Amino acid sequence: MEVENAYKRKKQPELVRRALLDQAARITLEQGLSKVTFQAVADATGVTKGGVMHHFATKNALILEVFDDAMARFEAEVDAAMAKDPVPYGSFTRAYIDATISLGEKGQEEFDNQATLYVLMLGDSELRELWAQWANEQLKKHEATDNTETLCMVRLVADGIWLSDFSGINILDKQSLRNRLIRMTQRGFDESDE
Repeated sequence: MEVENAYKRKKQPELVRRALLDQAARITLEQGLSKVTFQAVADATGVTKGGVMHHFATKNALILEVFDDAMARFEAEVDAAMAKDPVPYGSFTRAYIDATISLGEKGQEEFDNQATLYVLMLGDSELRELWAQWANEQLKKHEATDNTETLCMVRLVADGIWLSDFSGINILDKQSLRNRLIRMTQRGFDESDE
């Protein structure tokens, strides 16, 4: 069977690479960033350590690609939500809310992707800088529609809910909080209305 797997890997390097990234992300999420080693990823995927090193020259290269993959998925979710939103004002913030707050509607894969991003950012200052760079680029890009104090507070609350989810802190009626945050993104929202 090992010979068959080796044969298939040679024919499908992108599937192997995908499996390596997925398993590195799983190890990061379940055990922490320090437990991601070439050997651990090799053991989890059934390839040799050399096979992992064929795809990623260093552990840092592997971690960076796991982060880039998680970021790409997160950004795609935000972009897809914005594309469906007919109201430009606050559209980035609404999309950000729905990408960060897990209401159980998303599959486990989306939640794991978000949690992996959090573990990676918390565990590595370079990755935090990359996250900040992405976030700052988004804020500049959407300055005309999402640059208000209220929308900033809404995004910060969404980040807090994201951290609570990741930490396992139970939030009473998260759906209600999400709905309130969405209302706060609408033009004409007045804090005194709440």
